[in-house]
Amino acid sequence: MALIDEILATNEHFCANLPEEYKAYEHEDPHDSKIPKKHLAILTCVDARLVSYLEPALGLKRGDAKIIKTVGNCVTGYFDTAVKSLLVTIYELEVREIAVIGHHHCGMQATTSESLTKAMLSRGISPDAIKMVEKELKDWADGFRDPEQNVRDVVKLLREDPLIPKDVKIHGLLFHPRSGQLTLVDKGE
Repeated sequence: MALIDEILATNEHFCANLPEEYKAYEHEDPHDSKIPKKHLAILTCVDARLVSYLEPALGLKRGDAKIIKTVGNCVTGYFDTAVKSLLVTIYELEVREIAVIGHHHCGMQATTSESLTKAMLSRGISPDAIKMVEKELKDWADGFRDPEQNVRDVVKLLREDPLIPKDVKIHGLLFHPRSGQLTLVDKGE
């Protein structure tokens, strides 16, 4: 069975046997349910070890926060995709605090522009296509070496972003994907 077929079959079974904790959401107000109850947005990593682990470790339940994921919880500029998502959460969804959460043992520590270029070439991507993004690829992939420093850099960039209001608190944290421990790196005041 193909993976997508397995996912669809699992979803069909899930919906037919909807757990009690999800039945409350069947009749919720669509407008109210979009607003995160804790007025919090989290920018974190796509690492699969964080799925179903990070939110309970923070005491978050469905509807409490907006979760935005990027590889290495990276932000590359004042208007990159992650920032665009944060801007919508701030201006349309009443977010008042942002938590940038990196994690120990992040795969971005070992990723380089060279390793990505080699992998792309081996998968048939044209050298001309890679050349088009060479500078951005180097800046992004070669710029990440330490998860804690990356959190500090992203927090600084977001605080300096001219589109994010100064009354939005921005915090930096580091999560351990084995123990679940959260460490404060930079507390937004």
